[in-house]
Amino acid sequence: MNPYENLPNKAFWKLAVADRNNFEIEPLWTPKFRIMPADAVATFGSCFAQHIGNALQDRGFRWMITETPPAGLSPKNMTAFNYNVFSARTGNIYTTSLLRQWVSWATGESTPPDEVWEGKDGIIDPFRPRVEPGGFESVEEMRRSRAVTIDAFRAGLEKARYFVFTLGLTESWVNKSGGYEYPMCPGTVAGTFDETEHEFVNQDFLTVYRNLAASFGMIRRLNKGIRFILTVSPVPLTATNSDEHVLVATMYSKSVLRAVAGQFCQKGSAIDYFPSYEIINSPVFRNAFFEPNQRNVSAYGVNFVMDHFFRCLVAKYGEYAKPGASRGAAVAAKMSKADEVCEEALLEAFGGAK
Repeated sequence: MNPYENLPNKAFWKLAVADRNNFEIEPLWTPKFRIMPADAVATFGSCFAQHIGNALQDRGFRWMITETPPAGLSPKNMTAFNYNVFSARTGNIYTTSLLRQWVSWATGESTPPDEVWEGKDGIIDPFRPRVEPGGFESVEEMRRSRAVTIDAFRAGLEKARYFVFTLGLTESWVNKSGGYEYPMCPGTVAGTFDETEHEFVNQDFLTVYRNLAASFGMIRRLNKGIRFILTVSPVPLTATNSDEHVLVATMYSKSVLRAVAGQFCQKGSAIDYFPSYEIINSPVFRNAFFEPNQRNVSAYGVNFVMDHFFRCLVAKYGEYAKPGASRGAAVAAKMSKADEVCEEALLEAFGGAK
């Protein structure tokens, strides 16, 4: 008698993987929570997180939008102005340190810095550099807009039953004298780079973990009943400043983030992890889910991941809606690669500059 004799099939590579069609390998997730259609779900994080909200909404679940678009705004302009991309207009929150920064603003534990960037046509918010195409008309308008987003972000934290956060990067850019972080290196999307003031930091495991723990601690003080679902973005880095090959830098970044997510989910019953990263990147799937550039996840890949999410919920807890409520193909069509709002992708424009 030994511990392996009574393990289920999923514990053995041959039974769970090698002997199965690669598109029928499941379930890869045993959810901790019975998410119901009426439960408010807030979504934030890196580019890939944008698909989760759309998938929830398409299947009749309550994707929580706390910063709604103006009446009459077209779907195309909603995306361009960062409405209905995440639960509020924060833009991409790539790192756990950026999450901690946003949560600290929302809780009033700190206030946003006074820094302002001037663009070609208007004022740019250094912490949401692409939420307003062309920029704001004035510094006052920019600050009012950010204040609205901070209030909306806080409302999401206070009212959400589930907070879904997708970890995206370990590489970050900080203001040395101010001690705050930018979502993008100054001088790329906007702003001016100053090597005496702007510092590159490639965060290690402890830094990522501690910032995530601090963020969740602050959120729980606002909402004791909130539950967290972590994912890791499967999208490789567009570019790296680490002096490593971008492929090696990507593996470092994703490995750290995955290790943090795994360690964090062992802390208690209120934190779960969904393996979107594993589904897209496992060699078992033979690179079937990427576009030809080997970076962007295809609509088919997004749909496959989100269908797996809901199948696993049904497998454990039973049907959550009437048959036919899931329209997976519509989810994939709703937000294509071209629709993603992803500041980091703009770094590609600097390749070949030398």
